[in-house]
Amino acid sequence: MSHALSHDEIAEKLDGLPGWTHENDALARTFTFGSFKEAVSFLVRVAFEAEALNHHPELANVYNKVDVRLTTHDVGNKVSDKDIELAGRIDSLSWV
Repeated sequence: MSHALSHDEIAEKLDGLPGWTHENDALARTFTFGSFKEAVSFLVRVAFEAEALNHHPELANVYNKVDVRLTTHDVGNKVSDKDIELAGRIDSLSWV
């Protein structure tokens, strides 16, 4: 079972995840693409990564922007290693 990471642990792990922030007990990042089609394609890729980890993010899309918010519900809606892992996988998508 996962556990909530401390603020220091999160800050250390975010060093390896440029663009991600820790706000309101979640990891957050906005991705901007050249078109709506690219943004939606990104959403689909994120969905496959999330499903593989059985860890599902909060996603919002407006035209060419996608907001991603990661938090772990079973540790009290705090950040856990599951969120760090998924953030890394999202960053590894080819067009990010």
